[in-house]
Amino acid sequence: MDATTAPHHIPPEMPQYGETYHVFELMQNMLEQLLIHQPKDPIPFMISHLQQDNDNVPKIVILGPPASGKTTIAMWLCKHLSSNLVTVENLIAREFSSLAEVARKHYQKMKKLSSTQLIKLIQERLKEGDCVRQGWILDGIPETREQALSIQTLGITPRHVIVLSAPDTVLIERNLGKRIDPQTREIYHTTFDWPSESEIQNRLMVPGGISELETARKLLEYHRNIIRILPAYPKILKVINADQPCVDVFYQALTYVQTNHRSNAPFTPRVLLCGPTGSGKSLQAALLAQKYGLVNVHCGQLLKEAVADESKFGELIQPYFQKEMAVPDSIIMKVLSQRLSQQDSIQKGWVLHGFPKDLDQAHMLNSLGFQPNRVFFLNVPFDSVIERLTLRRIDPVTGERYHLMYKPPPTMEIKARLLQNPKDTEEQVKLKMDLFYRNSLELEEFYKHTITLNADQDPYTVFEYIESGIINPLPKKVP
Repeated sequence: MDATTAPHHIPPEMPQYGETYHVFELMQNMLEQLLIHQPKDPIPFMISHLQQDNDNVPKIVILGPPASGKTTIAMWLCKHLSSNLVTVENLIAREFSSLAEVARKHYQKMKKLSSTQLIKLIQERLKEGDCVRQGWILDGIPETREQALSIQTLGITPRHVIVLSAPDTVLIERNLGKRIDPQTREIYHTTFDWPSESEIQNRLMVPGGISELETARKLLEYHRNIIRILPAYPKILKVINADQPCVDVFYQALTYVQTNHRSNAPFTPRVLLCGPTGSGKSLQAALLAQKYGLVNVHCGQLLKEAVADESKFGELIQPYFQKEMAVPDSIIMKVLSQRLSQQDSIQKGWVLHGFPKDLDQAHMLNSLGFQPNRVFFLNVPFDSVIERLTLRRIDPVTGERYHLMYKPPPTMEIKARLLQNPKDTEEQVKLKMDLFYRNSLELEEFYKHTITLNADQDPYTVFEYIESGIINPLPKKVP
């Protein structure tokens, strides 16, 4: 009998280790580099690649028509990400490079570089230590599809490609007001971005090639090339409307480059839902369990089931239930640990709600190795929670549940006999909400990569946001 057909008992530490240290992505990146460079001795090559530790540095391409603001956006991103700006101008201006010296002479004579020269300059520049350590941003490169494919052939692959877009009429008008600082190479505009310092104003120059006719010619050439470049970057491309304030364009670009692309790595969701009473945690957990097969772990329900099953833990819990006292954390953790350690929880993943409620409980959960990889905080205004909970009623005859606003009883006779759960009184709801918000800030700080959602909307809309937060990688936090 083939042993591989038997169910595998995977220790919970294994997938957590793989996710924490990005083992799958590490191996994938190393394999890609091996296949691209094909070194004669792979072992030293792999050691060198691992020592560089640069799999997550910025590797960005910014494209756009003339006057779209791509150079400004590229410079701002460089400053924010502490990366290196690579342009045609600074490539040919480099000192101590024989390639750049030859390219300069060719550029002075022909007013442009050949694709072969540009690719060699890029290859030389990106091999230098600062680009390896801090990454790079290519401004306006590649200019043609041939250049894009040549760059890819050399193993130079961007992680994010941004294309700025705006109507030609806007771009022509914008280009006429462009001015450049010859010292810093910063771009300014007579209408939209005029410097406040008189010293800078006095040294600004009118760049060449910004007349209406020349701009129209460049736009025609750009449109002819860009439609052939874009298919080279099918999954890493974002188009941003450049016909809006530059700051807005920058923040859209920054948000995109701080986003990790979806990985092919195996991923087992371990979801924690936090929120005040009445925020919809139970419903969202049920929806996640139904769609993705996650194990729905409701802390309160687990305790009730332990008592109902008359298990050894149930015998410990029963006295606290009878006296309506809080069950000690040590007992809760034993029950939770038993459920989260079962094979279905390890293989399928889980969604936990109702625990932890404070920092001490979070530390206990963490110390036992049950670390969620997605944490959601469901925020609901106090008035909405009061409306949701205090109007709930139950029919003692049929057991049917009603809500006086959203699901009113069909007859006055039924309405007259409805009862309210003592836990749903306004005083009890206020106490629970105060307790949650007293501890929520510490919990948010403890779970660093939390996702906060507005849960005061249609529950299926909330579910879509939660689903997106689980499927997509967590955003990088760049200071």
